[in-house]
Amino acid sequence: MKILISDAFDPSLPERLKEFGEVTDDPSRVGEANVVLIRSKTKCTREYIDSAPNLKLIIRGGVGLDNVDLEYAAEKGITVHNTPAASSVAVAELAFAHLLAIPNRLIEGHNTMKKGEWAKKQLKRTELMGKTLGLIGIGRIAQEVAKRAKAFGMTVIAYDKYVEKSDAAEMMSFDDLLKQADYISMHTPLTVDTKGMINKKTIAKMKDGVVIVNTGRGKCVVEEDMVEALKSGKVATYATDVWFSDPPAEDCPLLTTPNVQMTPHIGASSKENLLRIGDTVVDILKNFK
Repeated sequence: MKILISDAFDPSLPERLKEFGEVTDDPSRVGEANVVLIRSKTKCTREYIDSAPNLKLIIRGGVGLDNVDLEYAAEKGITVHNTPAASSVAVAELAFAHLLAIPNRLIEGHNTMKKGEWAKKQLKRTELMGKTLGLIGIGRIAQEVAKRAKAFGMTVIAYDKYVEKSDAAEMMSFDDLLKQADYISMHTPLTVDTKGMINKKTIAKMKDGVVIVNTGRGKCVVEEDMVEALKSGKVATYATDVWFSDPPAEDCPLLTTPNVQMTPHIGASSKENLLRIGDTVVDILKNFK
């Protein structure tokens, strides 16, 4: 078996995979590979799959599979796995870090101090306690966010097209969530239904001054509509770890819009998570026939 590690995994993984065959990180050898390990950077498009005639297995280290052409892979007899359980805590902690940083004015406080300013009177904080957090999607990551939100005294509500009841949150319609939430945290894969789901019409249904955190998928938000909402104050802050592309285009309007809190798609990049992903990869290979 020939295994191509196409994206960044824990440094210990190549050695761990040697029991299954030859391991390489040379992308020019994709044509020889029986197994390809990817995260977000590599796109397993029809063209990529055609360049790998010996490919039998794609393992995506992470949750979403929108960077894999699943239909074409199935047509070619290629098995596709992801590692959904591994990343839950890592992404949830980043989402909650964004949720904490915004009302506590951490970034403004840090930046003004670095500039030699003492903005004690200007930086007015608010608390998460007593606020309502709306979770769009109630999968593993969102459930971890819900645990943390409840520990901070928040009311947690959620919408998920495929879930009627959950112990993690009070389930309701999408419209009701938009109307009630003070904070919204997005945890959906990119599908036909979720693409552009946060747009001018849905933002209009939200509370004035709502805060939106997105650790799901960048294309679930219409960037131009978000920029307009931020400029008007309808959305107080948009915090995002996910983008239309990695990295975002230089002309991405969010990069220069005030009140956008940004991270470079690091949700699943904790040291511990990369080790958990490696464990899952090994288990998948052990059971692959």
